[in-house]
Amino acid sequence: MIKVITYGTYDLFHYGHQRLLERAKALGDYLIVGVTADDFDKNRGKINVQQSLMERIESVRATGLADEIIIEEYEGQKIDDIKRYDIDIFTVGSDWVGEFDYLREYCDVVYLERTEGVSSTDIRSKDRQVTLGLVGEGLVLNKFYNESQYVNGLTVGGICSGDENQLKDFDDDLILTQDFDELLNNVDAIFIVSHPSKHYKQAKKALENGVHVLCESPIALKEEELCELFKLAKKNNLILMDSIKTAYSTAYNRLLLLAKKGKIGDVISVDATCTSLADGSGDDWNSITAWGPTALLPVFQLLGTDYKDKNINSLLLDSAENFDLFTKIDFTYPNAVASIKVGKGVKSEGELIISGTKGYIYVPAPWWKTDYFEIRFENQNENKKYFYQLDGEGIRYELVAFIKSIELNKTGSYIDINISKEISSVMEDFNNNKFNNL
Repeated sequence: MIKVITYGTYDLFHYGHQRLLERAKALGDYLIVGVTADDFDKNRGKINVQQSLMERIESVRATGLADEIIIEEYEGQKIDDIKRYDIDIFTVGSDWVGEFDYLREYCDVVYLERTEGVSSTDIRSKDRQVTLGLVGEGLVLNKFYNESQYVNGLTVGGICSGDENQLKDFDDDLILTQDFDELLNNVDAIFIVSHPSKHYKQAKKALENGVHVLCESPIALKEEELCELFKLAKKNNLILMDSIKTAYSTAYNRLLLLAKKGKIGDVISVDATCTSLADGSGDDWNSITAWGPTALLPVFQLLGTDYKDKNINSLLLDSAENFDLFTKIDFTYPNAVASIKVGKGVKSEGELIISGTKGYIYVPAPWWKTDYFEIRFENQNENKKYFYQLDGEGIRYELVAFIKSIELNKTGSYIDINISKEISSVMEDFNNNKFNNL
């Protein structure tokens, strides 16, 4: 029996995919099809995949051509698979000619001519053409602009900033303005990273003008205002998403999954620290708004938002009302506790520790740029380390989710609306002076 193996993403399965599999099948008696996992595609820079892994597997299975379907998850797996399945022929499309010649040491390599004029990339580009506007100030604005270049079908059409000098950082062919209305009239969607005090009004105006919104967290400083925005988005058939780039890190999502599956037993404690040194002058974000949403994310995603009690302790900068140099919040749950420490005037180790009844997850600083974590046990021989590439701090993956949400008219946010609500609620309590001033 001649065994054949081939690999592909098979996103938006089309006639070209079908013909390639038919020709692969004709090469032998038994065809194994490797479908690349979402994470593996991200690591290869292929971040414009629209369908989930299971959707793509089902598309391949529906052809009836694959005798066996496997998942490609890591670099070098092709050699392992060829040996494991005793493969006679490896085959792939002709656009990869020469790329896999190194496999000839293990089996025959056949490059198949692809069907001309059919491409998943072209299909995605035709379906997805979103013009994005960027609003606000600071380094994050530049990062989003740079990362948008990696997202297929997304074009930045303009920048709105109160900082004239920052506008000079961008190309002249963009709309560069200090007029928010001008930007709204020329884009389909906006990313807001202005001062948190402006988020609610800017997001509301965008939604009222038919523009989709991705907003740096917190979206609003009051829970009531946040709920109003989500209702407005739903009414106007628009997407409103909370932006915390950490939520889109592959490693971060893996550790959440392992924790929820009971890898470390029952989660008893979550401790997250996010700090940086800044003077807090001018319109800078204070500690609770700059770092609070990120630090709160693993707490609420692992333990939920139904805590019994919270206690906020803050150290304020005398020269600025409610500008906290440091804030510590302790949460009490029915069967767990959590603590976050955030600061823009106090420096600490920016680590994340998730404690369980069987072991714990440790993420070293800066944990919010998660690309590596460890699961540790009493028996150190059972410890395991996990590495996942993180490109663009998760921003480009977040943009892909935003664009896909717009296309499908269904939010693909990794942040549940209840978490967004609770983040706004915490901000509201702080602004209402419901904290202990150290």
